[in-house]
Amino acid sequence: MSNLRPLACALALSLIAGLASPAADAAKKKAPAKSKAPAAANACTDFYASANADWLRANPLSGAGSVSSLETLAANARRQQLELLNTAMTAPQGNVQKLLGDFWASGLDEAAVERDGSQPIAPLLGRINAIKKAKEIPASIAALHQVGIPVLFNFGADIDLQDLERHIGYFSQGGLGLPDPAYYTRSDADTRQLLGHYNNYVQKILTLTGTPKEKLAAEAQLVIDLETRIARASKPLPDLRDPRANYAPVQVATLAKTYKGLQLGDFLKAQGVSDDSVSLANPQLFAELDKLIGTLKPDQWKVYLRWRIGDSMAPYLAKPFRDAEFDFRGKVLRGQREQPARQQAVLDAITLAAGPMVGHEYAARYLPAATDARAEQIAGQVREALGKAIDADTRFSDSAKAEAHAKLGKLKIEVGTPKRDLDYSVQPMGRGSFGSNMLIASTWRHREEMKRIGRGNADRRWDVLPQEPSLAYDIAQNRLIVTAAMLQAPVLDLSKPEAAQYGAYGSLVGAELTHGFDSRGRYVNAKQEVRDWWTPAEVSAWDALGSRVAAQYSAESYPGLSATKVNGNQVREVAIADQAGVELSWAAYRAAQPAASKDANQAFFKGWAGLWAQQLSPEIAAQRSASGIHAPGVWRTNLPLSNLSAFGETFGCKAGTAMTRKADQQIKVFP
Repeated sequence: MSNLRPLACALALSLIAGLASPAADAAKKKAPAKSKAPAAANACTDFYASANADWLRANPLSGAGSVSSLETLAANARRQQLELLNTAMTAPQGNVQKLLGDFWASGLDEAAVERDGSQPIAPLLGRINAIKKAKEIPASIAALHQVGIPVLFNFGADIDLQDLERHIGYFSQGGLGLPDPAYYTRSDADTRQLLGHYNNYVQKILTLTGTPKEKLAAEAQLVIDLETRIARASKPLPDLRDPRANYAPVQVATLAKTYKGLQLGDFLKAQGVSDDSVSLANPQLFAELDKLIGTLKPDQWKVYLRWRIGDSMAPYLAKPFRDAEFDFRGKVLRGQREQPARQQAVLDAITLAAGPMVGHEYAARYLPAATDARAEQIAGQVREALGKAIDADTRFSDSAKAEAHAKLGKLKIEVGTPKRDLDYSVQPMGRGSFGSNMLIASTWRHREEMKRIGRGNADRRWDVLPQEPSLAYDIAQNRLIVTAAMLQAPVLDLSKPEAAQYGAYGSLVGAELTHGFDSRGRYVNAKQEVRDWWTPAEVSAWDALGSRVAAQYSAESYPGLSATKVNGNQVREVAIADQAGVELSWAAYRAAQPAASKDANQAFFKGWAGLWAQQLSPEIAAQRSASGIHAPGVWRTNLPLSNLSAFGETFGCKAGTAMTRKADQQIKVFP
């Protein structure tokens, strides 16, 4: 719509000039002339509006903050998951579906959940209540981590920054019921009020896990006192944003000697971890925790551990637990007004505890073999186009091109599900207890997570689930990940012309592959070593490109906001990738279809435009304008195409029009 504003202004100025002229009085005696409506958008004036006209008419906001074609894809993936789980509940095919179907049925049976009360966590509480001595506490902590309830600290698998081909275990701060350690020590009025709400919540959970009324206030204070001690030894949240600052390898053999109270060596054995090193970046915190094991009375630890069990499991237990958790975490912390519908809550829970199980079955049900094969074929062709573009790129030296080709040669394309499957052997879940099933499933997922630790396991799984729409370049593993849920309209629709498949899916592939060879990808070489393989001249050339792209976007108005321009510097990296993606996919398409007709070529660009159709409320537009790294849909569509001569040739647009820049004004990532 913004492309129509200059025309509207011109009409307004003409009208003002007419009223001020001597002929104005004479015009009063004549029949009023009908003002011309602004010209409808066409391919050469606003391709986004022209190509998406039907979608935009059919998808008004209707009270929602935003609606977009990709949001519709995500909603469809959620609907498919519900359909899958309902089918697994009534007619399961295979062991994994039987597990999921029983899990789903137990979650939907609210009457059974209410009858269950706190029984699912009774065995865990029984173990905690049986603690007599401080030396028994570390084993209980390890046991809770095993069932997916991290207490006192966090422990998980992640990339070894010195060796990207392996994962190591990371000991990191955690164990708090509030999201920010600063909340425990700040003294402003808002924080004191929050702590008051928190204290009330702790008391509710302690009541439900066995604390008598007369001890509630004292025991809640024991919890908050222990968490405050943890918080004081924890790092501020901003310090956790840089992965390098939280990477500190230590030999496992030294842990048992250094932290005798915590018994971290035994902790690792309990998690099934036998690697020789782990990361522990805040030794001061763990020294404090080690000291607390021996100095605090066992009764304080027992109260804290009971609280952490009840808090972690509250969303999956009977209504008193769920209401208490939602009143604090939902209403106070997240600002929510209502709890999610039961189906959505159970789906979220199953995704958390057994998401990879759902993903395995989702791909088998919703990803046809033909779509999988087509996705791999197009991605391979775009990869070939990238290789040719690197050869032709004059900005890069021979050494940089050699490194890029070596990296490209090792690049892996994984479509649908991870190449390495998981071990789905799990004890039967049954339909009797949703809370117990959450513990069974989360124990399984924790076990599989721990298997990522060690050499040769870094590619064991993705950091996204197959049932979640995602297409992304994994920089650490030098691989393109395309989830099963992503391979449907509007991304890859086999009912559309082949050209449209390249325009949508192929362009997204090109955009993501570019990240392996751009200002981010330059820091990881072909051997998966963290090393900058660009020269200062190449960095300068890329920065100059980025500045031109940023300037191009900054010249455009943000749709739906008055007097607000797109922040070009903020969206620059994604904008560069978008431009590269269209260029590479067009090259791949033309190589595959050199004799394609004009109509086929037009379908390519319509495929690209269809990805970015969206409607935004002024509030959402303002939020995204302020902090979003993606340009609004109209400019993600139009600006890359306006830089592509092939677009103007396909639609017969004259150079210098809105959608076809003059040759000296066009920006190309791969000239």
